[in-house]
Amino acid sequence: MTLPVGPPTSGHRPPPETAKDSDWVSWLVIGLAIAAVVVLGVTLTTNTGAERASAPAAVAQSGDTVTETIRIEGMSYHPNRVEIPAGSRLVLELSNEDNQPHDLTLNGFTTELIGPGETATFDAGVFTADTEGWCTVAGHRAQGMIFNVVVTGAAAGPAATAGPGHDMPAGTGQVSGGNPFAEVPGPATRLSADLGDEAWFDPVLGPAPTGTVHELEFNVTEKIREVAPGHRQVQWLFNGQAPGPTLRGRVGDTFRITLRNDGTMGHSVDFHAGEVSPDAPMATIAPGESLVYEFVARRWGIWMYHCATAPMSLHIANGMAGAVIIDPPAGLDDVDHEYALVGHEIFLGPEDTGADADRVSAGRYDLAGFNGFPNQYDLRPIEINAGERARFWVLNVGPDNPLSFHIVGAVFDTVFSEGEYSVRNGLADSTGAQALPLLPAQGGFVEVTFEEPGTYTFVNHIMTDAEKGQHGSIIVR
Repeated sequence: MTLPVGPPTSGHRPPPETAKDSDWVSWLVIGLAIAAVVVLGVTLTTNTGAERASAPAAVAQSGDTVTETIRIEGMSYHPNRVEIPAGSRLVLELSNEDNQPHDLTLNGFTTELIGPGETATFDAGVFTADTEGWCTVAGHRAQGMIFNVVVTGAAAGPAATAGPGHDMPAGTGQVSGGNPFAEVPGPATRLSADLGDEAWFDPVLGPAPTGTVHELEFNVTEKIREVAPGHRQVQWLFNGQAPGPTLRGRVGDTFRITLRNDGTMGHSVDFHAGEVSPDAPMATIAPGESLVYEFVARRWGIWMYHCATAPMSLHIANGMAGAVIIDPPAGLDDVDHEYALVGHEIFLGPEDTGADADRVSAGRYDLAGFNGFPNQYDLRPIEINAGERARFWVLNVGPDNPLSFHIVGAVFDTVFSEGEYSVRNGLADSTGAQALPLLPAQGGFVEVTFEEPGTYTFVNHIMTDAEKGQHGSIIVR
């Protein structure tokens, strides 16, 4: 595919007073045709999405036309810098050799998305100053997809750096220290909020379904949801929820997941419980496409799954992660209740774009939570009866922070993490554990019996994250 985008080339005609009557009609027709071409050229280079740039006013060309061939691969432009004389027009032959679509916004113009294996001819106009361009696909600029034009032979003016959806103070290249997109709700606001059914995530975990083959569909969508009290923003979702559905099975079971991309950008899925070559099942698929990911669960425990499309941190931060729980062949010890808690950071962003790519890349999270929402189990506590035994499966999906799971007033007499028990039936041995430590992508479970009525608090004992929302309550009757 070749996409001729950029400012059209102007034409000339004789002055009207030198043309004959018949010539005047001919030139009128030609003029109208030129006008149509101009309109078409502007249409091809103006807003086609949330971050498409408008065509700038034409700049007079005083130099030559420079043509460069640019290869797109590995989340980068190769080369990612060109030098041209001041006043020259730049035409780029873009070839996408990457595995997902990309574009380039530069000098006020933006290409259409260029699919894998496709090419585009991009007339970026005339340059009189150093200018920065980038890929507008969510998160790609933060991952280094930046293209620079350096103007020689004249004093360079200020470079164009900030684009739509970015808040970058001059000269810093970074978003400001506070959150420019949202007012972050404090503890008082979070603990007095009304938690709607859409935001609430039921932590109760049911038993593994019967059968040895589990055929499931994962539909990827993008939807504006409440992610913190009073703040709504778009999230990228598996089956309409964040975190994604918790899957459960037994060692030896086959999982066959059909991933359908009903979103507006490329997505994928990676199941940590699967032991398969990632080349085909973890491929990024374009909107409207689907693929089948099949694996046999050969090892038990709690495993992360997530979107594996770059930048993975942004896709995870926008909600694309979840848990798979695999029971051992001999089963687990009997308990009265099982719960699943997925821990994560929360990045507040604009309503229509979600987590900001620059803030995610810099690790500037605002809140933290279990199962998608800060403090939700303070607002709707878990309730059980005294003397009952509970198992809490905990998975840390990050994308960055460690998690130290602790229940105030309780001691864990069984702890399993990443393939082994560190404590099992500890009370019989006069021992136990106070915390379940998990790095990102690690998971496990703890078991505890609540002997006395009361309100027991569970937290991430990295206390600053507990204070940001990784905090909940268990009411024992």
